[in-house]
Amino acid sequence: MVKQVYHYAVAFITLIMVISGGVFAFMSVADYISPNIYIETFEDYKSMREHKNETDHEASISESDLIAQYDAMLKQKIEYQKQSALNGLIKSLGWIFIPLPIFVFFQRKINREKNITK
Repeated sequence: MVKQVYHYAVAFITLIMVISGGVFAFMSVADYISPNIYIETFEDYKSMREHKNETDHEASISESDLIAQYDAMLKQKIEYQKQSALNGLIKSLGWIFIPLPIFVFFQRKINREKNITK
């Protein structure tokens, strides 16, 4: 009886792990396809840079250079978010593929025990 409860418990826990890994993998794919990042407006970026230049006593940057820096910052943030999502996807796949064989093993064991007792 204890052995049978153990088999069901392990099968249930590993099934939950596989399902959770699938959900997390789906969320990571969604984050990769459509990164959800906070993007400040160009005006906010510009005023922050101007304030920083005033406090650091640096020369003012031209508008075109500021736009180029802003675009580079946006690309960098999006790329970072995509890399983070890809990293999350790899971790989520681990939550699927590591417990899956254990689940299959214990599920077969449970089915064999059911067939023996019939």
